[in-house]
Amino acid sequence: MGKDAVKQGVVDSSMEVAIAALGKSIARWTEKEKQHTTAVPGLALFRLEEPTEPVSGMYEPSICMVAQGAKRVLLGEDTYVYDPHHYLITSVHLPTVVQIIEASQEKPYLGLRVKFDQREISQLMADSNLPPPRTQQSSRGMATGVVTQSLVTAVQRLIDLLDEEQDIPILAPIIQREIIYRLLVGDQGVRLRQIASAGTQSHQIARALDWLKVNFARPLRIDDLATQARMSSSTFHHHFRSMTALSPLQYQKQLRLQEARRLMLAEHMDAATAAFQVGYESPSQFSREYNRLFGAPPLRDIANLRQMAATTVQRNPETQGASRIG
Repeated sequence: MGKDAVKQGVVDSSMEVAIAALGKSIARWTEKEKQHTTAVPGLALFRLEEPTEPVSGMYEPSICMVAQGAKRVLLGEDTYVYDPHHYLITSVHLPTVVQIIEASQEKPYLGLRVKFDQREISQLMADSNLPPPRTQQSSRGMATGVVTQSLVTAVQRLIDLLDEEQDIPILAPIIQREIIYRLLVGDQGVRLRQIASAGTQSHQIARALDWLKVNFARPLRIDDLATQARMSSSTFHHHFRSMTALSPLQYQKQLRLQEARRLMLAEHMDAATAAFQVGYESPSQFSREYNRLFGAPPLRDIANLRQMAATTVQRNPETQGASRIG
């Protein structure tokens, strides 16, 4: 066996050890709850012991990693699968359909999410003389990348801070900055740089998405959004779909339906009131579109979600709330 092969074998072995250690850390903190929102801002840990049905949810700007198991994410007609050797990066808020595809009681799904925002990325780009990123062609706001050992060890150090909570305010931002750096110089670095660079079309679309996220209940005028983005309507529509895999109207619809579901579930609002609150004028249209997205009419869907939550609490009284995306 040649020296290069031996060296590669050592690297691969070291990587597997690092991933296994990450899995043990996640398993430890999620032993009593399937989702652990940690004391580190933006860091959440997840554990599931069986595959799940596809469910709709919103991915935030973040990196998601898996130490054990695998997850499938559908964005429009695109499919992304991530596992211990592939991370998922999301640069803007995106409505998706997600599913745990590998999990069991013996080998539960163990995952994590680290959120970040555009200001952090922009500041790091402004402060640093970053090396050129690797070539990347797609303009989607979501992608999978290859996990590196330097990325795994940085995330591991972030989780290790949970044992030293007094150090979190000082050290967590430093480690999170390193994680962003690893992403910026990695195989999906161009994607983040485009979003964070003022004046680029990706940056302008990201700002339009931020506006929609706040104003989804208002009537949508594509021409006005395009003007804000300094693009023609056709150019805006093209770049919007390239980034999100959805048209602006489809994106707004999913935001509305996600919020209506939250209002009914968390605030016990009835379907008609929730529909009106998020911008629907026709209850029947709301019910049709809700059924199409979530697979059941509003009342039945909310009843099912509450039953699932009650069953989970009965199995584990210390678990609080439903699991989120990660």
